Amino acid sequence: MLIALQDITFEFGARTIIEDSSWHIVPGDRVGLIGLNGTGKSTLLRIINGEYTISKGSINKSKSLSIGFFNQDLLSFETDNSVLSVGMTAFEQALKVEKELEELTAKLEHSQDDALLHEYADKLHEFDTLDGYNIRHKTATVLEGLGFSTADLDRPYSEFSGGWRMRVLLAKLILQQPDVLMLDEPTNHLDLPSIEWLEKYLSNYNGAVIIVSHDRFFLDKMVNKVVELYQQELHHYAGNYTDYEEEKVMRRELQQRAYENQQDYIRQQERFIERFKAKASKAAQAQSIAKRLDKLERVEQVDGGPAKIRMNFSVDKMPGKILCTLNGVGKAFGQLEILKNASAEINRGDKIALIGANGKGKSTLLRVIAGTEPITGERVPGHNVVTSFYAQHQLESLHLDNEILEELKGCGSGLTEMELRGLLGCFLFQGDDVFKKIRILSGGEKARVALAKVIVGKANFLMLDEPTNHLDINSVEMLIDALGKYEGSLVLVSHDRYFVSKTANKIWEIVDGEIKEFKGTYAEWEEWKKRQALAALPPKPEKEKKSAPAPQQQAKPAPAPKTAIDKESQKELQKQQRQMQQLEQQINGLKEKIRQLENEMAAPDIYADKDKFRKTEEAYKKTTADLAKLNGDYESIFEKVMELEEKIKI
Repeated sequence: MLIALQDITFEFGARTIIEDSSWHIVPGDRVGLIGLNGTGKSTLLRIINGEYTISKGSINKSKSLSIGFFNQDLLSFETDNSVLSVGMTAFEQALKVEKELEELTAKLEHSQDDALLHEYADKLHEFDTLDGYNIRHKTATVLEGLGFSTADLDRPYSEFSGGWRMRVLLAKLILQQPDVLMLDEPTNHLDLPSIEWLEKYLSNYNGAVIIVSHDRFFLDKMVNKVVELYQQELHHYAGNYTDYEEEKVMRRELQQRAYENQQDYIRQQERFIERFKAKASKAAQAQSIAKRLDKLERVEQVDGGPAKIRMNFSVDKMPGKILCTLNGVGKAFGQLEILKNASAEINRGDKIALIGANGKGKSTLLRVIAGTEPITGERVPGHNVVTSFYAQHQLESLHLDNEILEELKGCGSGLTEMELRGLLGCFLFQGDDVFKKIRILSGGEKARVALAKVIVGKANFLMLDEPTNHLDINSVEMLIDALGKYEGSLVLVSHDRYFVSKTANKIWEIVDGEIKEFKGTYAEWEEWKKRQALAALPPKPEKEKKSAPAPQQQAKPAPAPKTAIDKESQKELQKQQRQMQQLEQQINGLKEKIRQLENEMAAPDIYADKDKFRKTEEAYKKTTADLAKLNGDYESIFEKVMELEEKIKI
């Protein structure tokens, strides 16, 4: 075990973040830490990292444990050293030995002292043991995997924007290979190719990995456990994010059933007490039942879950058939040519996702479509188009001294204060929250304010640049739902593949300065790309297909008689059919057992005994898992039977 959190409690001022919760982290864990914005996910990572002290419980770590923590605070780091040099600081000991070797080399130029020679040989051996000769290559490989070009590696770190600096620091942490790697929203700073590279790298990572992310596709690919921080408690689930969603639904159903059955049991007992408490012959029994009810551990009713953001995009005007046309558009920044003779058309009803690596010009193209970027060529706006633009820089353009309500009043929407407060309530700003100053809001809260401003605009054409970056998974789901109902058109840039797959009906990609359009969903586009990649593979050379020349006049072995093949196939078919029958019996037995367990869980007396309920629930889960495995085995054998039957027919 690497880390053991046992019954820990942590308060932040008067607010309890986590209470009486445990979590054991072992080698090989790939954990998705999830929860609503503001519940304390990042705080929990800092507790594990030793930055905060718990008020109750214990945290035990294995000896010589190393922890790497990737988070926003790393941006305070400043240097004019090259990107490659910053990445290489991951190999602190190797760099130290390398410097010592340089000093010894300088001394040996003036002296051939035996002691110096021995020390030099020892240092050479240590440098080789630390794999010092490969640290530059390793660093360059990771940095290029995260999107840097070879030329970028020698550029000063200080020249890069915050997102690119975070990539350098992520590369450094990866190269350090800590026992526990904690990543707080790592995909916020990565484009799709870099996310895919990170997925491949982490899948082979030796240590434990804890990930906080709103990217469902990333979590589904990366994690084998999910820990949810909800209502100050840690809830543990096996599997990836999709498995978590399914099991959570099952847990809630079981809890609600248990609650309802227990309430029925309590009502029955209370009726008995009320009826017989005054009767001498039954008074003692009624009193005993009353005491038992007082000691009964109550099953809590299933809560309504997290509050929902009820987003509804209103459209005032119906635009023309064509919203925007680009003809022969060119755009360059110095020597960097983004668009070259690019043409495209946006039609009413289009929901377009701009896909591609960072630096290809996706955000620039959004500004071109919006008409805020000077270009060569022609941009023709459509009729009756009302545009609303959401981008990360707009979070910075919010008026920090304004209150939230005041910020929305300044949009000129014509809505009354009551209407605006109702809208903000949909974005989880309840009561006096609407009077909070923008400057004190978190990144996620500012993102919700900016999205509220987009909705107030009643635009029929939305342009969204990374709208999910500061939203939790629940908020992303609500935004997806709203955009699905939105009657207008949109163009969006997002690295969140789940979000894109649920919202876009067209894919645009900037290739060699031109806009390439794919009419279809993200999943269809991915399949098409795979087919294109396979088609582009060179054919195998003819010599690979030919074996070594056979001796002249070598007789080919006679094919086995068909009857012999049929007999063997029939024997195998009979064997597989017997296994199918056995599996069917076992499956029916498990189904019956599940039915019995469900009846037991519905019995009121089970809920009067905590241990019985826990054991019955565990047996139900195990039997359900066994049934799923047997169903998988049955499907495999069924396929073999079909193949054998087809073979015998032939």
